[in-house]
Amino acid sequence: MTVNQIVRIVAGFFIMTSLALAHVMGQVDMSHLSWLWFTAFVGANLFQSGFTKFCPLDSILKKLGVPDSTGNSCA
Repeated sequence: MTVNQIVRIVAGFFIMTSLALAHVMGQVDMSHLSWLWFTAFVGANLFQSGFTKFCPLDSILKKLGVPDSTGNSCA
C-alpha cells in the first residue's frame, strides 16, 4: 500500500465519520436529501479508491484527453 492510498483512505474515513458524528449529535439531519449526501459520496469515493485504485474522475479526465503523467489512479 502506498502513501497516496493511505491518505485517500484516511481522508475518506474522516469525511464520513464527521458526517456520521454530526448526524448522531443532532447537528445535521442526514435522513433528508441534502447537499451533505454529495459530501458523503466524495468521502466514500476517496475511501474506496484507496483500496481499489479506481476513481471515476480519473476515467472521465482520460476520456477528455487529459494526459496521465503519474501512472496512478486519482493522483
